[in-house]
Amino acid sequence: MEDYLEEFLINLNTVNSGSAHTADSYRRDIKRFIDYCTIEGCESFNDVDRTVVLGFINYLRMGKNALSDRSLARNLSSLRSFYRYLNASGYADSNPFASVKSPKKTDKLPDFLYEDDVDRFLGCFDLNDDQEYRNRTMFEMMYGCGLRVSEVANMKISDLDFANDVVTIVGKGSKARIVPFYPVIRELLQNYLKAVRPHFVGEQEHDYVFVNNRGSKLTSRGIEYILDSSVRQHGLMMKIHPHALRHSFATHLLAAGVDIRVVQELLGHARLSTTQIYTHVSMEHLREAYDKAFEK
Repeated sequence: MEDYLEEFLINLNTVNSGSAHTADSYRRDIKRFIDYCTIEGCESFNDVDRTVVLGFINYLRMGKNALSDRSLARNLSSLRSFYRYLNASGYADSNPFASVKSPKKTDKLPDFLYEDDVDRFLGCFDLNDDQEYRNRTMFEMMYGCGLRVSEVANMKISDLDFANDVVTIVGKGSKARIVPFYPVIRELLQNYLKAVRPHFVGEQEHDYVFVNNRGSKLTSRGIEYILDSSVRQHGLMMKIHPHALRHSFATHLLAAGVDIRVVQELLGHARLSTTQIYTHVSMEHLREAYDKAFEK
C-alpha cells in the first residue's frame, strides 16, 4: 500500500510541481491512514469501506494527539485526492471518502490584549530617550488608531491633521480612510515631530513620520523587530505582535458599545463580515471580565 503512496507523491510533484511542504503533508496524512488500515486488517485500498473510514475519523478525533477540525479537514482532503489517483490508476474501484463531509473550518479568533496589558506595555517606554519616545509614539498610534503595520510604516507628515486630530490612512487596495486620534497621541506626535524625529533625520528630506536610527523610513519588518525587542527588553511576560494592537483596538471599541459599522470604517474593512469576528472576541472579553468581577 505504501508503494502506491510513493507513486502518488511522484505524480503530485510531476503534475503540480508541489512544494516540499505540500508533499510532506500528503505523506503524513496518507501514511497515518495506511497504518490505521493495517491495524484494521485491510490488505488493499479496495477493502476500505464506510465503516473503516468512520472508524478512522473517530481515531483522529480521540486521544491526546487529536486533530483540530482544521487539521482533520486537511487530512480528509488529502485522502480524497489520493483515492482519486487510485481510481484513475486502476488501483481502487471507488472512493470511500467522496461522500464524507469535512468539519466546517472555524475562523481563528485574533489575539488581543486587555486594557491593563496595553497600559502596561505603552507605559514601559522611557520618554527621555529618543528611540524609546519614537517607539512609544508609534505603538500608541498603532493601538489608538487600529493601524496595520504597513500603514504605520507608510504614514507621512502630510497625512496628519492636528487641527481636527485625524490622520488619513491609505490601506489595502489604495483605499483611503480618515481615523481620529486622541489627545495623548496628538501630544506624543507633536513632540516627536518637533524634538525627536529631527535628531534621526538630520539633513535628509522626506515626509515619512517614523524613521530608523539613520533617518530613513522604517519598514514593516523593522517595526516588527522593534516591537519584539521592546517586549523582551522590558521583560514583559506577554505575547505581542503588531496585529495584536490592531485587534485590541477593535475588541475594546466593541466591548465599549461602539457600533460595529463604525469599527468597520475605522479598520478599513471592505466587508462587515471581516469585522464581525471581533464581536466574538469582545463577548469573550466581557465574559472573562464579568467572571473575574464576581469571583467568590
